Amino acid sequence: MAEELALEARNRAGNYFREGYNCAESIFLTFRELVIPEVDRDLVRLATGFGGGLGHAGCMCGALTASTIVIGLLSGRTDHQQDRFRTYGLAKDFHDRFEEKFGVTCCRALNPHPFDTPEHLRHCLKITGNTARLLAEFLLEKKLVPVK
Repeated sequence: MAEELALEARNRAGNYFREGYNCAESIFLTFRELVIPEVDRDLVRLATGFGGGLGHAGCMCGALTASTIVIGLLSGRTDHQQDRFRTYGLAKDFHDRFEEKFGVTCCRALNPHPFDTPEHLRHCLKITGNTARLLAEFLLEKKLVPVK
């Protein structure tokens, strides 16, 4: 079942990207559907500015930053007196796993093609899908989502 979730996440994220959502929006929408459907779909707006490494600045990959949003939705705090360090640790662990898989976390280093060219979009499609798969595996391993 874990493998099924990982493949479904990869495929959905890729499909959202193909539809025209950016990498961050694709990750958010995928995991909202698969693991946190109670979250309002309109909150995808939170992820829009992360595309292109923060609005085409080429910094931190949008798929990675949106993954951190998902981690926060599943483990973050709602009160300033609650512990934040568990979520900090999860975010860092996922960051490190992403960096291990892709070699870098910076959008412009991950994808050197000019933004929105066919080459860039093809490469981002792969990164987005593979990040979704990686995140699904991570969430399962960390027991942030139940195995069905």
